[in-house]
Amino acid sequence: MMKSLAEREELQRSEVNGGGGGGDDEKWVADSSVDYKGRVPLRASTGAWKASLFIIAIEFGERLSYFGIATSLIIYLTKVLHQELKTAARSVNYWTGVTTLMPLLGGFLADAYFGRYATVLLSSILYVLGLILLTMSATVPSLKSCGSNDQDCTQPRKIHEIFFFLAIYLISLGTGGHKPSLESFGADQFDDDHLEERKKKMSYFNWWNFGLCSGLLFGVTVIVYVQDHIGWGAGDLILTAVMAVSIVIFVIGRPFYRYRQPSGSPLTPLLQVLVAAIRKRKLPHPLNPCLLHEIPKTANNAHGRFLYHTHKLKFLDKAAIYEESGAPAEKESPWRLATVTKVEEMKLILNMIPIWLATLPFGVAVGQTSTFFIKQAANLNREITHGLILPPTTIFCLAAVGMIISLTIYDKLLVPLLRRATGNERGINILQRIGIGMLFVIATMITAAVVEKKRLHVAAENPKTASQTMSVFWLAPQFLIVGIGDGFAIVGLQEYFYDQVPDSMRSLGIAFYLSVIGAGSFLSSLLITAVDNITRRTGKSWFGKDLNSSRLDKFYWLLAAVSAANMCVYVLITRCYSYKNVQRRVVVADCYEDEARENGGSMA
Repeated sequence: MMKSLAEREELQRSEVNGGGGGGDDEKWVADSSVDYKGRVPLRASTGAWKASLFIIAIEFGERLSYFGIATSLIIYLTKVLHQELKTAARSVNYWTGVTTLMPLLGGFLADAYFGRYATVLLSSILYVLGLILLTMSATVPSLKSCGSNDQDCTQPRKIHEIFFFLAIYLISLGTGGHKPSLESFGADQFDDDHLEERKKKMSYFNWWNFGLCSGLLFGVTVIVYVQDHIGWGAGDLILTAVMAVSIVIFVIGRPFYRYRQPSGSPLTPLLQVLVAAIRKRKLPHPLNPCLLHEIPKTANNAHGRFLYHTHKLKFLDKAAIYEESGAPAEKESPWRLATVTKVEEMKLILNMIPIWLATLPFGVAVGQTSTFFIKQAANLNREITHGLILPPTTIFCLAAVGMIISLTIYDKLLVPLLRRATGNERGINILQRIGIGMLFVIATMITAAVVEKKRLHVAAENPKTASQTMSVFWLAPQFLIVGIGDGFAIVGLQEYFYDQVPDSMRSLGIAFYLSVIGAGSFLSSLLITAVDNITRRTGKSWFGKDLNSSRLDKFYWLLAAVSAANMCVYVLITRCYSYKNVQRRVVVADCYEDEARENGGSMA
């Protein structure tokens, strides 16, 4: 199949070069993708919005299911399984951490062996199996927490706990393959070397998150209402049905998709570069970078595009130095000789490490929205009118509203204005967008600290009613601000890790973004444990048995201070960052063109 694809692409290029003009380049997609029959895709009938809308639809269904579980999890753990607040918060953080770190494995398998379409399909089936087990744990009498009335039970059945945790971690496993593969599969529907499709791709991540937020809104309103007023089992049953329908929609779109063939382990070429550079560490650097090895520009690069040489991390350049061994360069072992493109891909991964580390405090702060923020809502007055009481997790929908507002204004107003002002086709560069979102998260933590101090004051003045006289809408500002911030930071992280990784690692790239949230959740659990131990020894712990005996306001101030200090570090790192520098198909350039990077620039 790959041989046939290469031959057809070469034929198309020959036709164009032979006087066919740009018509064939418009007609066919020559970015190494194939259609569902293994042929070179027709641009008019595959990919772009006609394909990505199916993918955004399944994202809506999956996120509805995910947030229907995730936002209610801390309520379920404290009310049904009767865990203490800090234990429940740690349980949620562990589950969130596993759910957002599993994509590292799923993304690797998608890129290396299974392909993104097959990985999405298989992982979605696992996801549905997890939802079926979850539904059974809430509806089958012998598996329920404790008889007919869970509220009167102080000790849940062991069999229920086993089925419940097995179900949610099976969902984690399904998410591990589904999340990175689906988002990168959607972005694959746009050709980076086609001007119009490249512009559409920049909007894709915004509309992807619009679908995500829409699923979140339904999850924390309709599903949570069903869980609160009808029962957990009824809610789980709806989630199972929605996810099953999503799979059907995804399969229906099969003829419209563009597919990337799995290229084997994307980690092997990186290791080969490192080994080759170490072997030739004593060789001098060539004075002219054109002497470094690269395959001919006319060759079909099946696994990605060519990259220009850059002058950073020069030690790795030695992997591309050709030794006079008598054998032609094409016959050299890749463990001894790497191409400039492979060397630059290794540099990309190493350059990402400081950015990934600098975004972890953002992941820690965002993790509070599904734990302590929800418990705050549970302790406030949620009555809208007489007899109509909001479920605690419904307040989370304000974060989705904030994100939708942020995305709409950014995509429709700010980007066109900023394109004209800066000349950058993105408006602002990716790292600037992430930094703006991180500033909003600092504001979120400050706002949350002030509101929690007010809530504790009200609770202390009214021992009988505690903070039930204070409206839940006091929490609206912190949810709206974090949602607006997510519209910048979350989308920016998705774009950054998808765009800046090697082309053969794009599912892993989305997994790297998710790992920021996952590692942040684990760090949040460790931070809670550390702060609990330290404050207990120095007096009263900041984390009591319930919210009113805790001092979450001080914890929020701590997170705000850590995030602000980290922001300074982030700015310093981004000022030195160099973006991926791709050789476009439409331009034939020499090896010195890296001096004028099209995306050069950093967050100032």
